[in-house]
Order: sequence, then structure tokens, then C-alpha cells
Amino acid sequence: MFRNMYDTDVTVWSPEGRLLQVEYAMESVKQGSACIALRSSTHSVLGALKRSVSELSSHQQKILEIDDHLGIGIAGLTADARTLAKWMRNECLNHKYVYGTSMPTGRLATDLADRHQRTTQTYVRRPYGVGLLLASFDKNGPHVFETCPSGNVYECYATAIGARSQSGRTYLEKHYESFPTCSKDDLIMHALRALVGCVAGDGELTKENGSVAVVGKDEKFTLIEGDELQPYLDRLELEGGNNNGGGGGEEEKDDDDEEEDEAKEEDAMET
Repeated sequence: MFRNMYDTDVTVWSPEGRLLQVEYAMESVKQGSACIALRSSTHSVLGALKRSVSELSSHQQKILEIDDHLGIGIAGLTADARTLAKWMRNECLNHKYVYGTSMPTGRLATDLADRHQRTTQTYVRRPYGVGLLLASFDKNGPHVFETCPSGNVYECYATAIGARSQSGRTYLEKHYESFPTCSKDDLIMHALRALVGCVAGDGELTKENGSVAVVGKDEKFTLIEGDELQPYLDRLELEGGNNNGGGGGEEEKDDDDEEEDEAKEEDAMET
């Protein structure tokens, strides 16, 4: 049987027991530009690569503020992410209005995963083609959550999604044990080092295509980009890490080769 006999609707199962439309949505996340998240005992940090469709256009915003204590990083279809961000902002506002306190991140992440999952069992809708990383600090401390179009949700010490994210994930796996004791600036530097390995081709991480956000105890969600990001990039340059190889090493070459074919297609996708 041909695959196109079973991918016309999200509620149609293939003979192998797969929902192909859901898999296509998950593939759009892999094609989106990279986004990473990590946390210490006092802060949570998001990092993302922004992409522009041409030299004449601005870069797409990849990190969105949801509330004073919470923000998201996105990989996939930006339009879907904006729809979900609007819904999340309303949920946080309603919770604050009723209970007088910020919405717990775990509850919002679970509700978001349920919203993803509902689209996988209703024939009139398609799955959201975007993966989200939630970074926050609430009364229970710092949190990092990952959601995907299938409706799964994971709480992580650190994670990375998007194109060529394996390089960043390898860096995070090597160093995550040291994250709990890191200061805010050190955590931001770890995020930038992880992002360096995710930059396409011979490109470099710059203040135009990079963005970082941080939230912590007694510190509201703050987006760092442009000139505010430059001092961290200068520090990274002094370390010799901004050469599209600082986050990886020899162990990542095989992973980069496997993702090279995906990289050729991603420029045609909206991220």
C-alpha cells in the first residue's frame, strides 16, 4: 500500500499503526531553526537561532514572552506558535485573575499538551506543526518543559529541538551536571555555546541571528538580543567558541552528516 492512501486525514491509521499527519507535523519541528533550553537551581534560560527569508526581511522572532515568570522558544511553524502563545497568555491571565497568583508551569504545560493531543483525534483539524520549549521560574523553582505535536510533554534539565539540534543536545548532555551551580551569566554562556554548533554551514552566531531569554528568582522574564547580546558574544569569541564547532567536537560529526540532507530542505519551510 502507498503511504498517500493513509495520510489524507489525521484520524486515519496506516497498516503499521501510525498517524502519518502527526508524523508530518513532528517533521516540521525538525526542519525549524534550533532552540535550546536549560536551567540551574536559580534560573531558566532559553536560546534560539532566528532566521530571515532574505537579506531584505527581518528575522523571525523565536522567543515569546507569555507571563512575567514564563516564556517559550519555538521550532516549526511560527503562525501555529503565535496561536498557541495567545492561548497561553489568556490562560495565565485568567489564572492570575481568579487565584491572584502566577499559573504553575506544570499545569500550563499539561494543558498545552492536551491541546496538542486533541488535534490528533479530530478529523476537522490538523496537528500544530510546532514544538515548544517552556522556561520559567515559579513558586516551585525553575522549570524547563518540552512539548511536541503528538501531545507528549517532558520536563528536562536541558534540551534542544529543531534543525541541527543534535550538536547542541550533545553539548548539553556533556555539561548538564554542572548547570545547577551555575550563575545567570554562566548559564547564558552555556546556552550560546550549545547554539554555536547549530548554526548552518560556515555561518556564525551573531547579534542578528541569536537571541537569549532568562528568568529567575525575583527576576522577570527578560529577552536579551541585539546590542544587549553582544557582550556575551564577545566573551564567546575570546574563548574561541564562535566558530561553528564550539558546542560539538569530533563526536558530533556523524550526527551533523545525518542532518545535512534535512538542512537542504529547511530553507523552504516557514520557521
